[in-house]
Amino acid sequence: MARSAIIEDMPPAAVGKAAAKPLDPVAAEDDFRFHALLYPNRSLSPDGFKRVLGVVILANLINAVVYVTLGAWPVAFFCGADIVIVWLAFQASYVSGRRHERIMLTEDALWVSRVLPSGHETRWRLDPWRARVRIDRPVRHETQLHLCQHGRTLIVGSFLSPKERGELAEALDRALLEARA
Repeated sequence: MARSAIIEDMPPAAVGKAAAKPLDPVAAEDDFRFHALLYPNRSLSPDGFKRVLGVVILANLINAVVYVTLGAWPVAFFCGADIVIVWLAFQASYVSGRRHERIMLTEDALWVSRVLPSGHETRWRLDPWRARVRIDRPVRHETQLHLCQHGRTLIVGSFLSPKERGELAEALDRALLEARA
């Protein structure tokens, strides 16, 4: 039986611009009991992007030459538009890939930091004694990883694959149990 969609309703502890003036650091690197840095998956490297764009340019160039020699020269403009559209789509994909989340567990707090592609950072502070990890089993594509506290919910790692969300839930739950012990 599928659960109804849960909406993120936990208010942030701090907001700011990560690029211009980062928020105060949470703790020194060695003070973390758990630390995870989450990035969206990108299936194409910058070198692969250049190769794909090269193939697109070559195919459209051949197409444009054929149509120009047949006298249909306006088609060449559409071939150029194809190249620009493919380039813009990849640029949008790489910009969205700059989004990341960081989960940091210290002795007295569980911090979740979300940085958008624009550089805007939002942080949540949860009490490790009261925070609970919730995820539906079996983990499917639509399954969300929730951090719950006092009836409030924070969704974490929505851009991860189902397997990665399940592994993150297990690791975070284990770290929270160890922190409480």
